[in-house]
Amino acid sequence: MAAHDLAAHAHHEAEELHNKSGERRTRWVVLITAIMMIGELIWGSYTNSIALKADGWHMGTHVGALGLTLVAYWYARTRASHDTFSFGTGKVYALAGYTSGVLLALVAFYMAYEGGEQLLNHHATDYNDALPVAILGLVVNLVSAKLLGHQHHYGEDHDHGHDHDHAHDHHDHNGDVPAKAAAGTLDFNLRAAYIHILADAMTSLLAIGALAAGKFAGIWYFDPLMGFIGGGVIVWWAISLCKQAGRQLLDVTSSPTCEGVVRGKLEAIDDVRVADLHVWDLGPGRRSCIVSLVTATPRDIDFYRDTVLAALDVAHLTIEVHRCALAHTGAGEAHSHEEGGAHTAHAHEH
Repeated sequence: MAAHDLAAHAHHEAEELHNKSGERRTRWVVLITAIMMIGELIWGSYTNSIALKADGWHMGTHVGALGLTLVAYWYARTRASHDTFSFGTGKVYALAGYTSGVLLALVAFYMAYEGGEQLLNHHATDYNDALPVAILGLVVNLVSAKLLGHQHHYGEDHDHGHDHDHAHDHHDHNGDVPAKAAAGTLDFNLRAAYIHILADAMTSLLAIGALAAGKFAGIWYFDPLMGFIGGGVIVWWAISLCKQAGRQLLDVTSSPTCEGVVRGKLEAIDDVRVADLHVWDLGPGRRSCIVSLVTATPRDIDFYRDTVLAALDVAHLTIEVHRCALAHTGAGEAHSHEEGGAHTAHAHEH
């Protein structure tokens, strides 16, 4: 008897399926930001410029925050095939994105605190030193945003030629079969890094306007007011990021439309009724599906499996088939009985 390797039916993630493009772009941004930080600290010490040294340490916080993004990429990629993670390491990205969102909110509150302190206790600002630093910071942030902002979706800039018999059936390009709904591909880790850089670019732009107003028009209070405005916008971005990443962390249904597609395809087969159905995202480019169906004439499990995979890209698919000749109510509805025993309907609950 010929031996068959069970690994062909396993659901391990491959390291090459992770967002290496996002990791590479983040690495470049960390390098640019670190060089800017070191340069500002050295030049600030040489010229005894408080503004330069302050911005240098500010850049240091960005190196730390973006470093979290790199650590998340490394951790998810190097542990992709570990059995410790039941459904892979895709949610490491969402966790890192959520954490970055919380850190962004804390930075925003600190900006508002600094603005309030400056309004109450007005300190003289050296506009000649601060304005060039703000302009240089804006340039660095725009370059970084350009690197990170091109794509936030897994798989958009690399070949999709990988083949996984158990999950990744791709589109039929002959035009006869409608395209399947692609798995959720948003990389929250990369999105968090981008929002962090974008927030800093916005604060640099606001600072330039406020410093220019203070230097040329003597309107000193514009500078601290920008702390409130910038902080408010950053909090809004942070909350939005946390909400999106949190949905994936809590296994919220990725799309009711996807569930509707699977239900419709299965219930078009014989007398099949779908009793229970769950579709959720596992991480960038990976989705899971669990379906329980009821029928009086069950077919081979591969038939139902192929039907689901033809309609939806799924990395982990579990199908339960229950043989039952009775008529059925909707899933989860109460039992109903017809008088005289001519007809009995019941529900299969999960």
